Amino acid sequence: KPLRDLAWGLAERGVAVLRYDKRTFAYKERKAELIGTMTVNEEVIDDALAAAALLRGTEGVAPERVFLAGHSLGALLAPRIAERDGRLAGLALLAPSARPLQQSMLEQARYILGLDGRIDEREQGYLDRLARETHAVDLLMISGEPTTTSMLLGAPPSYWLSLRGYDAPAAAAALKLPLLILHGGRDYQVTDVDLALWRAALKERNDATFQEFPALNHLFIAGQGPSSPYEYNQPGHVDESVIDAIAKWIK
Repeated sequence: KPLRDLAWGLAERGVAVLRYDKRTFAYKERKAELIGTMTVNEEVIDDALAAAALLRGTEGVAPERVFLAGHSLGALLAPRIAERDGRLAGLALLAPSARPLQQSMLEQARYILGLDGRIDEREQGYLDRLARETHAVDLLMISGEPTTTSMLLGAPPSYWLSLRGYDAPAAAAALKLPLLILHGGRDYQVTDVDLALWRAALKERNDATFQEFPALNHLFIAGQGPSSPYEYNQPGHVDESVIDAIAKWIK
């Protein structure tokens, strides 16, 4: 439960935290009904904006000192959230991807299936299907006009179109607020390629802070050797150095 670790760790360091369930979890019995027209607004952005507004009206919270911490997809979308909010004090981005989401998903699948050193016929068939769907998403992003209502990579066309033209590092570079970017060196989901793209986009910014943690995975939990999804099933906690870094940066 890495987000619980972050919430408790920051609270212990004097940073008030509001943590909440995503709609896709809170309303999972309605997920099939909602998924057909879902966008990143319903999945992430609208509730993050509501959370920031709620904090500003909460006794004991300085309204001008509300920060947003996002992990993975939340980190990718944080610049868009900040742009729409207009009042955030800063963004802490944990494992933010820089490349189109559909391309990252295909790359992750290839990595996972290749961990045993071979790709069998069944696995290759799966990768070929993902590649076709990735290509369909790429074409959708170019045209802006869906040619199907079918799910692509587990999401409807409306979801992909809500990401059309979005470049997270460029969006972050246009913001006038402090940025903290944290990266785990053993992260196979958001890799050094993404980190390099973030560094390039923010190289002119003296208020963008980068911190790397060589031994940590995508969940910012320590381990050894190549990371894998099986590692996520092992008990562990977010490394204290990550929580320290966020708390010190906020303060």
